Amino acid sequence: MDRQPDDTTIAAWIGLSRAQRVATASIEAQLKAAGFPPLAWYDALWELERAGGEGLRPFELERVLLFEQYNLSRLIDRLEKAGLVVRRACPNDKRGQVLAITPEGLTLRRDMWGVYGPAIEAAVGAKLDAGEAKALAGLLAKLAITSA
Repeated sequence: MDRQPDDTTIAAWIGLSRAQRVATASIEAQLKAAGFPPLAWYDALWELERAGGEGLRPFELERVLLFEQYNLSRLIDRLEKAGLVVRRACPNDKRGQVLAITPEGLTLRRDMWGVYGPAIEAAVGAKLDAGEAKALAGLLAKLAITSA
């Protein structure tokens, strides 16, 4: 892979990086101003909520969140200490564990959405029409595809 990016590709990369950084910083600031924990908490709680009652193994949560293992371990410890997740023994692996969201975690995740949803709208929806948002979503989906 000796191929170098052209100027258009570099401009796309810079724009993508800046847009992500600006949007995330704005959302984090709005969550903090409302007294909520960081966005990473929301993301973890959302994935555990989506997993349902069966929960997720830590490595599964790590994969969907794209966190480094050590960062995820700290996050899980904080979520558990706050009573937002529980660790259970894994039925298929006696040495493993499963993480599940608690009712308190569900409540916090839903409360955070009251700030996060409008923040997404302000960062993206208010700046793009429906066609542009659809096109951007499609383009970003192409970039998110990874080779196994």
